[in-house]
Amino acid sequence: MNKEDLFFPLKQQLEGDVYTSNVQRIIYATDASSYREIPQAVCKPKSKEDIRQIITFAHQNKTSVIPRAGGTSLAGQVVGKGVVVDVSKYMNRILELNVDENWVIVEPGVNLAELNQYLAPHGLQYGPETSTANRCCIGGMVGNNSCGLHSLIYGSAREHILEADCILSDGSNVLFKALSKDEFEAKCQRDARSLETKIYQNIKKILSDPENQASIRAEFPDPKVRRRNNGYAIDILLETEPFTEQGEQINVCKLLAGSEGTLAFSTSFKLNLIPLPPKHKGLVCAHFNSLQEAYLGNLIALKHQPGAIELMDDIIMNCTKENIEQRKNRFFIQGDPKAMLMIEFARDTQEEIEAIAQQLEADFRAANLGYHFPLVQGDAKIKQVWALRTAGLGLLSNIPGDRRSVTVIEDTAVAPEYLPDYMGEFDDILAGYGLSCVKYAHIATGEIHLRPLLNLKDEKDIELYHTIAKEIAALVKKYKGSLSGEHGDGRLRGEFIPFMLGERNYQLIKDLKRTWDPDNILNPGKIIDTPPITEKLRFLVGATKEFETTFDFSDQKGYLRAIEKCNGSGDCRKSAAIGGSMCPTYMATKDEDKTTRGRANILREFLTRSEKANPFDHQEIYEVLDLCLSCKACKAECPSNVDMAKFKAEFLQHYYEIHGVPFRAKLIAYLPQLNKLGRLVRPLTNYITNTALFKRSVGFAVERQVPKMSKLSLRQWYKKPIELDGKRKGKVYLFADEFTNDNESHIGVKAILLLNKLGYEVAIPKHRESGRTYLSKGLVKTAKEIATQNVKWLQPLVTAETPLLGIEPSAILAFRDEYPELVHDPQKEAAKELAQNTFMLDEFIAAEFEKGNIDSSLFITESKEIKLHGHCQQKAIASTAPTKKMLEIPKNYSVSEIPSGCCGMAGSFGYEKEHYELSQKIGELVLFPAVRQATAEMLVSAPGTSCRHHIKEGTGREALHPIEVLYEALA
Repeated sequence: MNKEDLFFPLKQQLEGDVYTSNVQRIIYATDASSYREIPQAVCKPKSKEDIRQIITFAHQNKTSVIPRAGGTSLAGQVVGKGVVVDVSKYMNRILELNVDENWVIVEPGVNLAELNQYLAPHGLQYGPETSTANRCCIGGMVGNNSCGLHSLIYGSAREHILEADCILSDGSNVLFKALSKDEFEAKCQRDARSLETKIYQNIKKILSDPENQASIRAEFPDPKVRRRNNGYAIDILLETEPFTEQGEQINVCKLLAGSEGTLAFSTSFKLNLIPLPPKHKGLVCAHFNSLQEAYLGNLIALKHQPGAIELMDDIIMNCTKENIEQRKNRFFIQGDPKAMLMIEFARDTQEEIEAIAQQLEADFRAANLGYHFPLVQGDAKIKQVWALRTAGLGLLSNIPGDRRSVTVIEDTAVAPEYLPDYMGEFDDILAGYGLSCVKYAHIATGEIHLRPLLNLKDEKDIELYHTIAKEIAALVKKYKGSLSGEHGDGRLRGEFIPFMLGERNYQLIKDLKRTWDPDNILNPGKIIDTPPITEKLRFLVGATKEFETTFDFSDQKGYLRAIEKCNGSGDCRKSAAIGGSMCPTYMATKDEDKTTRGRANILREFLTRSEKANPFDHQEIYEVLDLCLSCKACKAECPSNVDMAKFKAEFLQHYYEIHGVPFRAKLIAYLPQLNKLGRLVRPLTNYITNTALFKRSVGFAVERQVPKMSKLSLRQWYKKPIELDGKRKGKVYLFADEFTNDNESHIGVKAILLLNKLGYEVAIPKHRESGRTYLSKGLVKTAKEIATQNVKWLQPLVTAETPLLGIEPSAILAFRDEYPELVHDPQKEAAKELAQNTFMLDEFIAAEFEKGNIDSSLFITESKEIKLHGHCQQKAIASTAPTKKMLEIPKNYSVSEIPSGCCGMAGSFGYEKEHYELSQKIGELVLFPAVRQATAEMLVSAPGTSCRHHIKEGTGREALHPIEVLYEALA
């Protein structure tokens, strides 16, 4: 029976979605780990009843169920061959909040950051906060027993789960919660046939046995290790009231935390809430001359009751030196420390924090540890420090080639007092294999993330991957630590659980799993009976093939390797409520195939495993990439700087060489050329292009208004540089981009007049269009010709003294973004030099104002509020900060930026009939509501031409280019 027929009955039964296509199955074949396995199907349930039906179906068809939320697991927890059940799309409601009793009930797909946003006005928060907070879900956090930066004071998910409403493996519904001794006994005496009763009886049988008790206490990790997730948490249950005098009440939820969906499928959780931390915070950034000093310094810092202590080694710090964006975040670093501890304190007053910092420094100096101890205060500055730590690791993961920092041993935890000795032996083991690794993260709780560089396409390194894991497991056991500190066992560490916990304890937890799930349908192959860690790895051994490309991917060692930089961390799954721009189509749909990660999975899969002679010949890739808006947000916001817009354009070039270029794609790409013809009969062109007949014939949405051609093009208006009245401050070249020149020449006219008024001579040099329309439609070879010609003509003219300025962000930023990677090798240096002297008009004016060359006195003094929507490519390649600065040159102009991502129009995307509805949804996420809320007196400004058109069509408001706003503000 084929998959479509097999799953047809389930499709009929579910309120939610069932997918059996190759595309969906491939997209869900990986998580953020090194593993890959194609599932049978993907389900997105909408209710508890849907989940019960899925489990029943799995029983009947002898398959398995793999619960999944954000898919950010680092140990392969949600990779498997059964039915992946993604709760993140629909089961993401906050069901009930009780402020008086400090609890909330949520479905498993609720995002952590969104939950805390919801709780903050009530002065409450959910304590455990992972580094993946902006995309992880509560279900995954409970499954992996996640913690985070402040686990020293907040603990893990296990400490904060009060109740769990679950579907068991037989389809029955159970509510787990804290039970008194008598209530627990009553549970054990109920219907002997029910699975719930058998579960309680099994727990009682295991934990009442004195020999089992002794074995658990002897072999499980030291209780002093706060972060411990090896196996099932029977060591935690052992310390509860039925089995330990004066223990707290037993709560099976503590067992579910860290069980990775292998025991039950939770449909909602009742969570304990805690007060928000004190308002005053401070970071003591202690500089050390060695890592050993830092390990010892950690023990001193712990005596001062910090909220968190994070380690950053010199490898990570050095990675940030050459990054333009991160240099400004290094403001607190003095000299070249070998290690740094970032020690956070939160107190009621600033004076308390300063007193603690002084005493801490005194203690460090008394112990002769460290040399510089700056206290960083203020939310903005503290955010910069944490951004540096995070960015450094991201930069490290961008090392080109097949050797990557792997997560094989990165989750070990030992009691902090053992760290100095433990890390010494750890380094010796790695050195024996000629390896070293970066060291960072949660030193306060004895967990330092450790990632060696290995090539998992190489059989020798795969063997080493296993060898290192085994030897480090022995070292961790020696110090009674936990092989899994916070990221769970999954497929990565499950193989070593019998060794870590001892064979007797392993048989106990196997017995527990068999009782809960006798047919092994719930996430098999995790924790219990896990296959070897070298099976089902993501990359094909020996897969080093690369492709001839039009873009230059040599700095990443090829197109495929650039795609493989996506490690599955899921940063592209942020919601509009969290902010940022990546990924707009996911924000609007909550569909995994609309994420950058999903698209990277499809590209990697077909380009490496295709059976076709030309692996680019896949309609599946075409369809998945079709909904990429090419907004470039991933290039900026993805930790690995995955540039999906560039990947899409390159793919389309190859695909069209096989299948030909569709008519509409040609029409849009060649629009600058067609406009030259259309201008000859401009009134007729404007009329015809806005008829329903024309729109339907070319595949445009009839609801859209096609931009009209200006009466005069900018080039027609401009004949020669205008004589300046006053002092000449310099000369600039203006790039008459194809959008401004043909459709909005009035903005170009105002730009020239504004620059003239400010004292700058403006010349429009000889140049071609930007090539943006060709790039957006995948005609990369034509864009390459245009880039080559523009660099040839413009580079000799453009200098630091005579820069090239542009009005439309997507056009002018092509010089900085794509051109250096498009032109032929002999031109590359010229393209880079040209890029360095190419700016948006906003950037140039803001910089001149900073230099004192432009004065506020040239502008009116009346007050005006401006709502600014930044262009998505501007945010990714440049910044909206200069635009805000420019708009506030008039003394009483104030700017607030709308926290929107891509507007949704995205060039031609929103005009295309099949994309119209999605385009509108993206606009309605943040942008349209914010514009509607703006008062009539406020100005709405947007640098992007398609953004302005979308705002007009979506809200009825006229949005002005920032240059128009500043021009109208001239005195």
